[in-house]
Amino acid sequence: MTSVVIVGSGFTGFECARGLARKLRRHNAEVDISIISPVDYMLYTPLLPDVAGGLVDPRFVAIPLANSLRGVQAIRGRVDGVDFEARTVTYTDPEERARVVPWDRLVLTPGSVTRLFDVPGLAEHARGLKSTAEALYLRDHVLQQLELAEVDDDPGRAAARRTIVVVGASYSGTELAVQLRALADSAARQMGFDPAAVRFVLLDLAEQVMPEVGERLGAAAMKVLKARGIEIRLGVTLTEVYSEHVVLSDDSLIRTHTVAWVTGVTGAPLIEKLGLATERGRLKVTTELQVPGHPDVFGAGDAAAVPDVTQPGQLTPPTAQHATRQGKLLAHNVAASLGYGRMKSYKHRNMGLVVDLGPRKAVANPLNIRLSGYPAKFVTRAYHLYAIPRFVNRWAVTLAYLTDMFFDRSVVSFGLSSAEDARFAASEGIPVPKTD
Repeated sequence: MTSVVIVGSGFTGFECARGLARKLRRHNAEVDISIISPVDYMLYTPLLPDVAGGLVDPRFVAIPLANSLRGVQAIRGRVDGVDFEARTVTYTDPEERARVVPWDRLVLTPGSVTRLFDVPGLAEHARGLKSTAEALYLRDHVLQQLELAEVDDDPGRAAARRTIVVVGASYSGTELAVQLRALADSAARQMGFDPAAVRFVLLDLAEQVMPEVGERLGAAAMKVLKARGIEIRLGVTLTEVYSEHVVLSDDSLIRTHTVAWVTGVTGAPLIEKLGLATERGRLKVTTELQVPGHPDVFGAGDAAAVPDVTQPGQLTPPTAQHATRQGKLLAHNVAASLGYGRMKSYKHRNMGLVVDLGPRKAVANPLNIRLSGYPAKFVTRAYHLYAIPRFVNRWAVTLAYLTDMFFDRSVVSFGLSSAEDARFAASEGIPVPKTD
């Protein structure tokens, strides 16, 4: 039987597997489809700031593969290499055993990891936002530091515990800052301290907050951030990170026990091991999402350098919007390579961005229509509810949104994710959970 192997269960891999299975069922095609991933779900990453802020339960942003991909075999494992001559994929299963899977068509969608720089102490003392472990750790860590500050007999250290530094003023970093701000405000009300005592600092080397949404909406977002008491420092970044303070590129020092690093992404480490051509650290592919010189190998998503035909010479940005649509085209083109249909090129214009800025606030530019305030809030939440690919998850997130409108957020630190679970090395490789 013809075998299609998909590497990665992110937006692109998930949509490819689901669409391909549907197409092949309509043709009664005898094709074996497998998806290999270290986790048994597709993670809806745009809502990770909501998880970190205690607004949404982490279960609601995880779309299980088991009942979402009919006709697809989900294999739990971490892909370590590909033999293109023998047409096999080698992966490590949850019991640390090496296994081999043959393929006739290979789809490479391993996704992306947090982009790190050579900053002393960054890997040891900062945390990112690419996994549920990181989101849960940030939520619990912030609450724990606020609780410890209440009983700390050193005023300077207590202030450091109440200081949160977020590096990266793109939409992910900005959303994280405002959601943690909302969580801290709830903690202040419930624990009886002044919310103004909690200091938030948002850093970025850029000259504008969220350049992705344009100058006008970026200015509107900055106004909301300042109104929420978030200090914005542009043109600076971290040069050193320690357990109780950070040093900035302007030589200033901030005492803090919490550093979130949300500065962008780069292709998954697997891409470097394949021996294939890359561009800007991403797998080089054609507009049909095929790997040059390997017509039976496809690639897309954050890990692939997909040409942007609407802007010649440019690559499509690593966003969920592009990843989802590339996954759907992958399904079409893989089916076409098997004789069911004709190949198409990827062409998709940016439909705009939506950015949640905490309670009652948001900015958005759907179809280049600039929105802010309540209209933007409605569009933002409606978009996410539409984009989540499972009704049960949509329903649960809707209830979470409604609950947040009428009740205070729960100030509870469960400790389900340790500092070790949330380290960059763990989230980058997404290690297979141990069975013991």
